[in-house]
Amino acid sequence: MSTPIIDFHTHAFPDELAGRAIAHLEAEGGIKARLDGRVSSLLAAMDRTGISTSVVCSIATRPGQFDSILAWSRRIASERIIPFPSIHPADPDYREHLKKVAGAGFKGIKLHPYYQDFDLDSPVLFPVYEELCRHGLILQAHTGFDFAFEYVDRCGPARIMEVVRRYPELKLVATHLGAWKQWDEVEDLLAGHPVYLEISFSLEFLDREQALRILSRHDPGRILYGSDSPWTDQQTTLELFQGLELGPELEAAVLAGNARRLLGLNG
Repeated sequence: MSTPIIDFHTHAFPDELAGRAIAHLEAEGGIKARLDGRVSSLLAAMDRTGISTSVVCSIATRPGQFDSILAWSRRIASERIIPFPSIHPADPDYREHLKKVAGAGFKGIKLHPYYQDFDLDSPVLFPVYEELCRHGLILQAHTGFDFAFEYVDRCGPARIMEVVRRYPELKLVATHLGAWKQWDEVEDLLAGHPVYLEISFSLEFLDREQALRILSRHDPGRILYGSDSPWTDQQTTLELFQGLELGPELEAAVLAGNARRLLGLNG
């Protein structure tokens, strides 16, 4: 494919931790990873699939992980790897840490309500959202249910809409086509509103017609391509996306154009 592709949602770990991290997450979630969790393996998969750039998301499961995540993110950053570090919502130094993230030139952070034990629209998070807006940082948030946890709504469409109403300037990316396994609510409540929808780990689980309805109702400039590698195969996700037959203009926007604009990339 001649069109450059930006995968807006991937994960990797430091080489010395990758084996243990993948094994733990596989056991916890009952899912088999497609890669070994190393950045080198992600780059090789990108080469096989024709992906030019990947956003690599970290998740801080406790406040004390911030410094190590930031340091690793600095080490792996390149033209092809765009790291999104993470803070923990319980971090008492979140303001200073978000300032460091922005000062280091990173474009955004990743938060995960289940692994970090919070509700997306909890008032506890409002000061964090204010700081993200202050620094112009993107928030990529896991949204919808998570296969590794009980299906309790912590970050579904109604909660997303509450955040959008309170912080319309927040650059919020809702993963998994708005909310994993809550796509009826995405269709009813979220589609068409000022939030970015990233498609990872969704097209495998819902029918093509519903995916097309959601995408057709949404701002075409706010749809992003993502795979959630290593938990999915990048090539398979790309083929599922291409099977939607959105047309060359919208397909190019989703595969790269929208992400370039959001990330502030040249070209």
